Amino acid sequence: MAAARRAYWKGYLKLSLVTCPIALYPASSQAEKTHFHQINRKTGHRLRQQMVDEVTGRVVDKEDKSRGYEITKGKYVEIEPEEIKAIQVESTHTLDIEKFVPVDEIDRRYFDRPYYIVPDGNAGEEAFAVIRDAMKDKGRVALAKIVLTNREHIMAIEPMGKILLGTLLRYDYEVRDQKELARSVPSPRIPKEMLSLASHILDTKAGRFDPSEFTDEFETALKKLVKRKAAGKPIEYEEPAERPSNVVDLMEALRQSIRGGGKRAAAVRSSSSSKKTTRPKSSRKGASSKRKRKTAA
Repeated sequence: MAAARRAYWKGYLKLSLVTCPIALYPASSQAEKTHFHQINRKTGHRLRQQMVDEVTGRVVDKEDKSRGYEITKGKYVEIEPEEIKAIQVESTHTLDIEKFVPVDEIDRRYFDRPYYIVPDGNAGEEAFAVIRDAMKDKGRVALAKIVLTNREHIMAIEPMGKILLGTLLRYDYEVRDQKELARSVPSPRIPKEMLSLASHILDTKAGRFDPSEFTDEFETALKKLVKRKAAGKPIEYEEPAERPSNVVDLMEALRQSIRGGGKRAAAVRSSSSSKKTTRPKSSRKGASSKRKRKTAA
């Protein structure tokens, strides 16, 4: 994982009268994912989108485009760019810490986008280290206000080794309430034996979180597909496997999971280095001739 070289934002981290220059770098990226453009199937040329009036069907020139808020069906109130600019929060380029809260007090649903925070230059290194280490000692997360792209955000800041991790938080109105969904979920009485069997399965699958163990199988297959198509090689299609039927006897399924748990765990460990999913040979051979068909690229 390579960190971004160009700072997304530069400003000052402020705690009371202590201030230090900092720089923010995005901690996540979509750049490595496979992206597609829309093209004309007949010519192979890239397509460009145009804004079209939904009533007249005519293409709208750039200078005639504006923003509107729908107040009733099909009726809009036009908002001018100058009017939006007038209410935008002025960027102070200051990450102003307002309070410190316990680490486990922030609901995970509120976490949005992460950023790395590092000192910007030698002048603020000592102040940066003081703020960072004080949070480490107290086990606290700082809550600060920051203006990005003319919008004010709340950022949770916590120590991460020698740097800080700042995560933008969603506002309360952006997080959906789960109570209505929870009311629709039944509360069956679970037999102790069933719960004991499930607990045993959990124990046999206990481990540590290591993101390198997980691979994006679809992304890997997508890159291979693009590479084969570009090389003019034939493409193989395989129908999706049938979905398993609903489990009728949950108790028996739990017992079978325990009986076969040792074998499956060994299989998972042996195949973890190759990062490939295996299926029974019998089903693969039986379906090979029926499911696959080749076509020239």
